[in-house]
Amino acid sequence: MPRISTLRITRSHKIATAVLVAAGSVTAITATGGPSEAQTTQARSSVSVEPVAAAGIPTAKDAAARKAAQENAAKEAAAKKAAADRKAAAEKDAAKERSEKQAANRSTERKAVTPKKFANNLDGWIRESLDIMKKKNIPGSYEGLHRNIMRESSGNPNAVNDWDINAQNGIPSKGLLQVIQPTFDAYHVKGTPKKLTDPVANITAAANYAADRYGSIDNVDSAY
Repeated sequence: MPRISTLRITRSHKIATAVLVAAGSVTAITATGGPSEAQTTQARSSVSVEPVAAAGIPTAKDAAARKAAQENAAKEAAAKKAAADRKAAAEKDAAKERSEKQAANRSTERKAVTPKKFANNLDGWIRESLDIMKKKNIPGSYEGLHRNIMRESSGNPNAVNDWDINAQNGIPSKGLLQVIQPTFDAYHVKGTPKKLTDPVANITAAANYAADRYGSIDNVDSAY
């Protein structure tokens, strides 16, 4: 039989042995030295982690914030609408007031422009004269004018006195209140015709003269 010689450990044997030893050490660490899976899980569970909302699903905090924002928006919209309503109401009232004022002004203008109408008779002449006398602050009443007219001319606007001293002097008394031309010219009231026998002009001038001399035509009861 061949003789077995003593084994020689070569360099290759040494490397292989080192590899085997290293592999055994790693296995041992894994089996005995490292932390177990249960320990790792326990460590992870002990850490406090904030809940994170899943994609597309709001948290309670987000929902509350959204609700508050919606409520604020609703309040602002209501406030704006109320302000707009108040403004519209104020503008409507102002427009109505302007319209009423304009209507009143137009009515006043029409009244001012439209002259009063009086009958073309003794009653109308007296009333028209009184209207002018009132504007000119000339005193006198319907009764005072009518009484003196009836005594002087019996209501005839074309009556002429051709026998008294005035007629003898060439300036006869004429008209409803028998006025001479110089007196008519001196006491003629602006706004009436400059004609001695015009009924309204004659009455108004005579009333103006009587007011200057006697205080009022009402105070005249005879020739004046």
